[in-house]
Amino acid sequence: MPTLADYQHVATGKVRELYRVDDEHLLLVASDRISAYDHVLETPIPDKGRVLTAMSVFWFEMLADLVPNHLLSAQDPRIPSEVAARALLVRRLEMLPVECVARGFLSGSGLLDYRATGSVCGVALPDGLVEASELPEPIFTPATKAEIGSHDENVSFDAVVAEIGAKRAGEVRERTIEIYLRAAEHARRRGIILADTKFEFGVDGTGSVVLADEVLTPDSSRYWPADEYRPGRPQPSFDKQFVRDWLTSPASGWDRASGTPPPPLPPDVVDATRARYVEAYQRITGRSL
Repeated sequence: MPTLADYQHVATGKVRELYRVDDEHLLLVASDRISAYDHVLETPIPDKGRVLTAMSVFWFEMLADLVPNHLLSAQDPRIPSEVAARALLVRRLEMLPVECVARGFLSGSGLLDYRATGSVCGVALPDGLVEASELPEPIFTPATKAEIGSHDENVSFDAVVAEIGAKRAGEVRERTIEIYLRAAEHARRRGIILADTKFEFGVDGTGSVVLADEVLTPDSSRYWPADEYRPGRPQPSFDKQFVRDWLTSPASGWDRASGTPPPPLPPDVVDATRARYVEAYQRITGRSL
């Protein structure tokens, strides 16, 4: 059985570590780290890496007939036992330099853009929308990929065309909306609203667009309990919004504009965040962790 030390470490992300298995395969390892406001927090969330991995596997399997993905296996002899349940063996791809975001509801940076311009990423929206308004139809709102410590920036579709070409840009936009619609329908049946989500795509050796990275986890998606949905206010959520809310509350004592790192998370915030991640997984998949 190999160990992580047998593989070349390729990259560190906010949450994941990437290792080279061989010329064609990579090991994608999810940690228990959590990030917020462009900071990786010093306090881990127990079992978060397991949730992210298991949830991605569920969605990759459910979406396989809609779009090819990079997952080869979550249970393979090449996955070291020290990262079992937190690692995926995946195909190596040429990753596209764009975050592909689908929004069905108005929240987060999309809400800020709308309040400033009446549109999101150049997509004009109706007047009078409020926080958490459902949009007339899901929209594609891409963003740049930021380095750790930097912030993803919303960009227009034209900017994506300039980066990867019109044909490829059109394809990832179509794929993004198709996947969102499929996932949102499933989530609704489970009593959950998928407000928005972020995908990453790569290109394989044949030139085909392939869904990659993680998919539809609480790290990359806003999940809201449907029975508590009330537009015009922030929504209860199954994602890391709970951590964001604590960091910006008086209880944390942290000034986001100060440039200093956020403080450690207290045990009650850690426990509540873990519970939200686990509940999201169990409700979406119908499986126990």
